[in-house]
Amino acid sequence: MPLQRTISNYWRLTKPRIWGLLVFTGFIAMLVGYKETPGTVVATVPIVICVTALTLGSASADVLTNYHDRDIDGIMKRTMKRAIPSGEIAPRNALAFGLTMATLSVAIPFFLLNPLSSAFMLVGLVDNVVVYSLLLKRRSWLNIILGGISGGMPVLVGYSAAANTVTPIAAYMSALVIVWIPTHIWSLAIFSKADYEAAKIPMLPVVFGERIASICVAGTSALLAVFSFALVFFSPSIYYALSATALGAIVLTYSAKLAIDGRRETAWTLFKFTSPYLTLIFLILGITVWVPGT
Repeated sequence: MPLQRTISNYWRLTKPRIWGLLVFTGFIAMLVGYKETPGTVVATVPIVICVTALTLGSASADVLTNYHDRDIDGIMKRTMKRAIPSGEIAPRNALAFGLTMATLSVAIPFFLLNPLSSAFMLVGLVDNVVVYSLLLKRRSWLNIILGGISGGMPVLVGYSAAANTVTPIAAYMSALVIVWIPTHIWSLAIFSKADYEAAKIPMLPVVFGERIASICVAGTSALLAVFSFALVFFSPSIYYALSATALGAIVLTYSAKLAIDGRRETAWTLFKFTSPYLTLIFLILGITVWVPGT
């Protein structure tokens, strides 16, 4: 197989669109950690080390879950062309690749940053790979609730890498990502319900039906909008308040439409909006924390 194609296959295996967002939340949290910690100075080298570790950790979690899910990925239309089920990458090679990155992601912050950031990285990996993928994904519709804790760990990794502690704003930013996950995943699950049924994965719409799932998504979206706006109490800013209100109104509109019409297309539109939503919330928060008068 040509080297370029091999590199492309391993790159796709890491799911860059997923780890890219998680790394971004950790990066913003690190900048907030610098700003919130008196006496600290923003330093390029620690930022590069932290971003590298976050990339390795988030990517390794995706690789390891892909390895474990290779049988069901081959059943679902949405995933059957992934590198492992399609035969582009041998399972044993994917496992070695994922374990190597996971080990480095924990070791790098431990030796080059601080043990606290390394501990949060380890918690994230264990929750995503063990709790979500190995234990719950095929057994309970609560899989993304308990397994979603891992989504908030990059924030704590980034913040603690800068501040060597965790403060209320860091905990709240981490919780925001965790609150965001149900709307993000359940809207996709509604769109891909047939796939999950075929693979016998007990996602919310499979267990309770699309109608109840749509209502649940509306509820989690409302919680997400309120939770996002409440960050203004940690960093008072009229610009953040207006931005969070506008973004919240969009996600609420789509989720309400989904609860009313229950259409797969509406669920897909909501799913596609959720990643830009979280990106913009964190970006605007980072700007308002760092730029005076915003």
